[in-house]
Amino acid sequence: MQARRWMWILWPAFLLACALEVLVFALVDPGDLNWRGEALHASRQAVYTAGFFAFWLLATGASALTLLLARPGDELNTPAD
Repeated sequence: MQARRWMWILWPAFLLACALEVLVFALVDPGDLNWRGEALHASRQAVYTAGFFAFWLLATGASALTLLLARPGDELNTPAD
């Protein structure tokens, strides 16, 4: 059952990260990014990869919170065996 819950969290997060990657980098050129006023000295592929994993991490948190809030109160309030 635990593996199924992880898939309920990770799969939608993966799909959302893919969509965000396409949307954000269709509008933002990784070559124009700056960090603290200096040019970001990273390849485009490194920026795409870091962006994808950042989006995936954020979407994973949102999916996990959704799954937690969807659990019935009886399941959350029963004492552990």
